[in-house]
Amino acid sequence: MSSVDQHFVSKTLLVAQPAPASERGPWHWLKKNLFATPKDIVLTLIAVAFLAWTIPHLVDWLFINAVWSGTDRTFCATTVQGGTQPDGWNAACWAFVRAKFVIFMFGLYPPDERWRPLLVCILMVASFAPLLIPSVPRKGLNAVLAFFVLPIVSFFLLHGGFGLEIVETERWGGLLVTLVIAFVAIAVSFPFGIALALGRRSKMPVVRMLCVIFIEVIRGVPLITVLFMASYMLPLFMPQGWTVDKLLRAVVGVAIFTSAYMAEVIRGGLQAIPKGQFEGADSLGLGYWQKMRLIILPQAIKLVIPGIVNTYIGMFKDTSLVAIIGMFDLLGIVRQNFADANWATAVTPVTGLVFAGFVFWLFCFGMSRYSGFVERHLDTGHKR
Repeated sequence: MSSVDQHFVSKTLLVAQPAPASERGPWHWLKKNLFATPKDIVLTLIAVAFLAWTIPHLVDWLFINAVWSGTDRTFCATTVQGGTQPDGWNAACWAFVRAKFVIFMFGLYPPDERWRPLLVCILMVASFAPLLIPSVPRKGLNAVLAFFVLPIVSFFLLHGGFGLEIVETERWGGLLVTLVIAFVAIAVSFPFGIALALGRRSKMPVVRMLCVIFIEVIRGVPLITVLFMASYMLPLFMPQGWTVDKLLRAVVGVAIFTSAYMAEVIRGGLQAIPKGQFEGADSLGLGYWQKMRLIILPQAIKLVIPGIVNTYIGMFKDTSLVAIIGMFDLLGIVRQNFADANWATAVTPVTGLVFAGFVFWLFCFGMSRYSGFVERHLDTGHKR
């Protein structure tokens, strides 16, 4: 063995050795990350002091002194005396959320028909769970059920027909509207975004120009403008007597807007693929679509999973902008109920917004954690 090989082997063995006991454990982690330098010590102490002052107040406001039950504003209008909260502060009025919870979830959907949205939620979970769990087989069949069969069944369950009572979309609201818009936008924007990204990189000038114009025009205007044009401008260009459902217009607007952003995310992944991958696919005699489907797109999508999920998280939160066209998603219907005189207190709006923010955070955090799981599952490039 040469001296170069001996040096490489000894260095490899040195790296492979476990860290000493003094460099492991919670105390070492604290010293390394929080108390490494005098500046880190000062910042850590300030942060600990801030948390020690803030957390007790938040716990008292949110849980301990909060009002959990009641029938009207009088239960939440009293002020907190004692505890860690400053005197005169109103604690959270969860009785308001409890009384309005069904409205926050379904809007004005008929009470006797609310089993239909619940059934749609169950079908959605049952359809998407096999797709999200890597070990479950038959992904193709699951994809067909989730993206083709489920939307049709959900439409007739939610809207009605075939013996079910018709429920106009004007009566939909709350989390139901948020999930409908988000689900359709996600289902539509992903394939459309891939098509636009491939079209922008196409060697055909007309296709490339059309895709560039579409992407740049949509990305160049805010979502509010797209929703406004879909709701108020589109009917002006339609024949007299024709109309398009307001929810459908909102869904199409959000889906188009998300597709333009998704196209740029996918294009970034395509540009990151080494040229040798394209040349290797060509050397195997693969056609364009075979090359993209089997070799290029799987690698490109894996590279941009964080960007894809980031786009979907932003879109999910932007569904609250449908209030501009007179629709009420979760945040919109929570704000609408602030005007209920039966619950008009100083703390009611804050409690309602905290509830809406928590629900949005719950869904966005779930998407973020799942994307991290997918990244770790697919990160096989450096594993032995």
